[in-house]
Amino acid sequence: MISTPYYLIDKAALLRNLRIIDQVRERSGAKVLLALKCFATWSVFDLMQQHMDGTTSSSLYEVKLGHQKFGGETHAYSVAFADHEIEEVVAHSDKIIFNSISQFERFASFAGDKPKGLRLNPGVSCASFDLADPARTFSRLGESDPARILAIIEDLDGVMIHNNCENRDFERFDELLTEVERRYGAILHKLNWVSLGGGISFTSPGYSLDAFCERLRRFAQTYGVQVYLEPGEAAVRHTTTLEVSVLDIGFKGKNLAVVDSSTEAHMLDLLIYRETAPIGTGQGDHTYQVCGKTCLAGDIFGEANFEQPLQVGDRISIGDAGGYTMVKKNWFNGIHMPAIAIKEIDGSVRVVRQFSFDDFVSSLS
Repeated sequence: MISTPYYLIDKAALLRNLRIIDQVRERSGAKVLLALKCFATWSVFDLMQQHMDGTTSSSLYEVKLGHQKFGGETHAYSVAFADHEIEEVVAHSDKIIFNSISQFERFASFAGDKPKGLRLNPGVSCASFDLADPARTFSRLGESDPARILAIIEDLDGVMIHNNCENRDFERFDELLTEVERRYGAILHKLNWVSLGGGISFTSPGYSLDAFCERLRRFAQTYGVQVYLEPGEAAVRHTTTLEVSVLDIGFKGKNLAVVDSSTEAHMLDLLIYRETAPIGTGQGDHTYQVCGKTCLAGDIFGEANFEQPLQVGDRISIGDAGGYTMVKKNWFNGIHMPAIAIKEIDGSVRVVRQFSFDDFVSSLS
């Protein structure tokens, strides 16, 4: 039995998402790139690269990871490239996308004949949290003024538009894209490709996939462009759990169970966005607040029901541990870092990475 804590990636569950991605690619003509900012666990890239066209990145290290471990197309984007890294970024990418016109003017010459793009910010978005809203007031993410973009249009091959975040509503996606067309149609007609970014929950149960594919195809035909999508969460939704063990049981007005992992260190988005993790099966009459083991008072995964009273040593599965988890994990409190394990299609489980005290030491100096 594998020692907890560990992240468990279920390849069969991952394949379900990838087959939907295959449908979108085939029916819409869009190319699909994995957003490494969300998920970069390269031990499952062998499966993912069979169903996706490449990767998109937010930094030099992600560019290199995508190029070396995933293959296919490698798109390079960053809010700001630095002088000392631009040549290496270009060397490892197929397309480079600049966040601002000033960055474009500074670094476009380094890209030579490689396709160059610009992030376009239409000022409208679907985002439940201001923290994640690219259209927030004073946003630094992308260029909005059509006149400024048209001034460099002859040197642009494409644009990237990322204004969806956990958008499960096709109608809202359609509204946002229609607004982009209304304001930037003259720009779109002059491009070779348009990336519509990520945050579109098209692998969610019940999503209007037919309408989505038709909308993408119509958009591509109208403007004569290759459409790209950049899913992160949509690619790995409901594929990964964080497996933990109960270390202590208590009662402080409600039943408490302390486990051998942490939200602060190992599922940080639960704290950032004040979310509750899906825990266990949700069945039973015994309710516990499942808590992490750091000193942070709010280190709480959430409440869950269990069929039997919990005991020290019991194991619990915490869901939605794929996207924005392993890429954000940290060593806060020196808590033991979860291992990474993969459940193969045949049901066998193998550990692909374990972490030790030496890893903790080497992360500092």
